[in-house]
Amino acid sequence: MQFHHHGYVSGDPRVSPEADAVVDRPRDIPDVMDVLIVGSGPAGMLLAAQMSQFPAVTTRVIERRDGRLVLGQADGIQPRSVETFQAFGFAERIVAEAYNIAYMNFWGPDPENPSNIIRTSRTEDYALKISEFPHLIVNQARVLDYFAEAAAHGPGRIVPDYGVEFLGLTVREVGEYPVEVRLRHVAGDRAGQERTVRAKYVVGSDGARSGVREAIGRRHVGEVAAHAWGVMDVLVNTDFPDWRTKCAINSSAGNILHIPREGGYLSRMYIDLGEVAADDEHRVRQTPVGEIIRRANAILHPYSIDVKQVAWHSVYEVGHRVTDKFDDVPDGADRSPRVFLAGDACHTHSAKAGQGMNVSMQDGFNLGWKLGHVLTGLSPETLLHTYSSERQPVAQELIDFDREWSSLMARKPGEISDPQDLATYYLATAEFPSGFMTQYGPSMAVGDATNQALASGFPIGKRFASVEVARVCDGNVVHLGHHARADGRWRVYAFADERSGERSGERSALDAWAEWMSSAASPIVLYTPPGADIDAVFDVKVVFPQRFEDVDIMAVPGLFAPNTGPLGLTDWEKIYAAAPSAWHDADIFAERGISREGAVVIVRPDQYVAAVLPLDDPHAVAAFFEGVLLPVGRTLGG
Repeated sequence: MQFHHHGYVSGDPRVSPEADAVVDRPRDIPDVMDVLIVGSGPAGMLLAAQMSQFPAVTTRVIERRDGRLVLGQADGIQPRSVETFQAFGFAERIVAEAYNIAYMNFWGPDPENPSNIIRTSRTEDYALKISEFPHLIVNQARVLDYFAEAAAHGPGRIVPDYGVEFLGLTVREVGEYPVEVRLRHVAGDRAGQERTVRAKYVVGSDGARSGVREAIGRRHVGEVAAHAWGVMDVLVNTDFPDWRTKCAINSSAGNILHIPREGGYLSRMYIDLGEVAADDEHRVRQTPVGEIIRRANAILHPYSIDVKQVAWHSVYEVGHRVTDKFDDVPDGADRSPRVFLAGDACHTHSAKAGQGMNVSMQDGFNLGWKLGHVLTGLSPETLLHTYSSERQPVAQELIDFDREWSSLMARKPGEISDPQDLATYYLATAEFPSGFMTQYGPSMAVGDATNQALASGFPIGKRFASVEVARVCDGNVVHLGHHARADGRWRVYAFADERSGERSGERSALDAWAEWMSSAASPIVLYTPPGADIDAVFDVKVVFPQRFEDVDIMAVPGLFAPNTGPLGLTDWEKIYAAAPSAWHDADIFAERGISREGAVVIVRPDQYVAAVLPLDDPHAVAAFFEGVLLPVGRTLGG
């Protein structure tokens, strides 16, 4: 964590100084605003935390509840989400209170006594096999708390307006604030009062029964499967030996997905309630909790649970739906989006794959920086079209995966030919549920694969997969990607050629690249607002192939040691080295297939690789950013 660059800080460094633009803003919802977020779920609260990094943008969040969420329905946190938490500054704290999934065990009928279950497989969880981030279980309410803290502590000081209900909206064809939104207070002294506000953009993150989706005429496309599940969070005593291990249990009486939760005692159980009759008309949703517990004990035989408390329970029928488009632009219309859908408002599915909250948060991450860029003049409005085009295919992939996983989970013993196939599927598909399979296609925000071979381990369009490097200024081994925060900035990583980093007098490709990047034609000059720190838009770092002690830090181009803040202090933490030593065996050049002739990797504010370019062609950097940013004009250092 870096701080003090704006002067000495004696308080909590996670609390950013309040931006000047925010000081005089009204506490009540204003009549006009830049962004109105409807709903304070995972997508909405991550979006709020991101927008707080753009304090010049007026953002408000409305929520029908009268306060914070107490009992959250979602609880599965995939590694990509933990990586996102790290960018927002709270991964370490939430990991400390979460349940870490180390194993998943599989149970099936005992061949010698099919009415009993036995353990058929014990599998190590996939998370730490494919990244440095764990697979967690933690209450959705706590996730929202942390994002609320990030939003409130960011320079934009965003706090949800609770007790306010969305009634409807109208998008006008003209006007600076073309979206008229009707609201109603449902709590407090103003309960029952209605008003109309106007916004430049509205984001509907208001759940599966989204009023925003209905208001813009979008439809959920898909079906509800004829199968029901009961779910409950319970405190029990039991003789089942794997109670504190995640389990998939298949028996002649049905199926259970059992997931231990945070705190050491609580567990969640998904209990198979069987096929739903065509004429049921959702009566299965009235199944009493006592019947759900009875079914659970039947499935667990010869083991049983003695339920001491049910913290929460529900019944749901498996549904798989994706909204036909994630914004309000009609097919064939030539205009920019004004209303967006995120989270359950645009994709719904079963809970058993542990994906809903995770994919929803990535919706918010994808949209947030784009809104921030457009509303601060950094990017054209056309950038906003990439939200739906990027996130809708991800949602469809999720639905396809969840449909397969749900079908496997719901099988009867006689339908299973190989007792190991569920465990095999769980591990074979690990990259997708982890959140690392997403790959955005070429667009104005993602380049083509012409130079992919220069850094084959950083696939263009996929998240930036971090590797440990040595920080040259102090020799500490750190993850390169962990230094990047969710602050709305682009990351530009220059991987130096082998001739760089030493005071040899020989001009290297890195020297030439850094000189051009400091010139008047540089994206840094063209796109950084006047008066802002030189790294306000682009966080430019260098990684040398040598050992850190072999890099002459005083010979490194000044581009990588900028002076920032009101005191003009030098930032020493943009210079890294990659070569292994006796105590550091990671070599990012080898692990990520980076050319020893050097390469440039551009990473978007949401941590996805946007481009891989040659180090000896700095004009390629300018060409990429010409497509996604708008020049503002300034002089270097001005």
